[in-house]
Amino acid sequence: MAAELKYLRDEVELLRRRAQTAPARIRVLEERLLETKGQLQGALSQNTKLAETLRAAKEQLTVLREEVEKLATPPQSFASYLSADDEDGTVTIMSSGRKLKVNVAPDVDVEALEPGQEVLLNEAMNVVAVGAYEDRGEIMIVSELLGDGRAIVLGHTDDERIVQLAEPLLAGPLKSGDSVLVDARANYALERIPKAEVEQLVLEQVPDITYEQIGGLRDQVEAIRDAVELPYLHADLFVEHELRAPKGILLYGPPGCGKTMIAKAVANSLAQRVRDKTGREDVKSYFLNVKGPELLNKYVGETERQIRLIFQRAREKSAEGFPVIVFFDEMESLFRTRGS
Repeated sequence: MAAELKYLRDEVELLRRRAQTAPARIRVLEERLLETKGQLQGALSQNTKLAETLRAAKEQLTVLREEVEKLATPPQSFASYLSADDEDGTVTIMSSGRKLKVNVAPDVDVEALEPGQEVLLNEAMNVVAVGAYEDRGEIMIVSELLGDGRAIVLGHTDDERIVQLAEPLLAGPLKSGDSVLVDARANYALERIPKAEVEQLVLEQVPDITYEQIGGLRDQVEAIRDAVELPYLHADLFVEHELRAPKGILLYGPPGCGKTMIAKAVANSLAQRVRDKTGREDVKSYFLNVKGPELLNKYVGETERQIRLIFQRAREKSAEGFPVIVFFDEMESLFRTRGS
């Protein structure tokens, strides 16, 4: 009995000691738990960073792979579209001076292609994309419109060549003397280039000067009217009597004596006489005042070319039924005597 009592006392003492040390052990366990939670949180954060790094590496790898594929892609070339063949679905192009018949990628709308437009070719010389019109090339002068979508143009050395007009030129007003951008390899005129070289030298106007505004010079005015108005108004009588109309009139005199004013009055009077004769109220006259000294150019043939353009413009206005007077001011700078 005494042994059992002693055993129970020892057990109670052990339990008492354990109860006393339990809070400390609990604190240690709580600290370990907090430390473990911190380590777990750090591991989760590190795992997130590693995942983000891995994702960024994958994206960078994808970009690098795309760049490598682009660099490894064979070069693509440009060509000019000419026409389409509805039977086999091919198109005719002009590439580096060669006329080729090639296939077209399914995503390219052939019906939207216009002659002269740029297309992109792959390594197999098939059309894979569509571009715009070429904006670089040679500047040439339109000499004559052939009426079937073609035109005769002149180069810098006055060499003639026939080119096809692109769609923008077919839609807009184009006339002889206009400057156009030409793709010499494809023989296509792509667009009209506004050049002010002749426009700066020619003052085109509709005069409103009358003979009543001219003081004196009655004999000179009468002679000029007979020389200019009669051949224009009575061309049939001149032909019947085999009379030759004068090709031009020379007005000479000191500055300010009325030479330009007389020419303007003749143009205005001629338009009025034509209106009275034809009954058309829309008839007006054009007075091309050419600044003679500014036509001079140091390059061979440039002065002559600009003079041709001036008369070409006069013929265009005349073809519309309008009287045209071409007036060369200070003409002695241009039309000198032979050998001077």
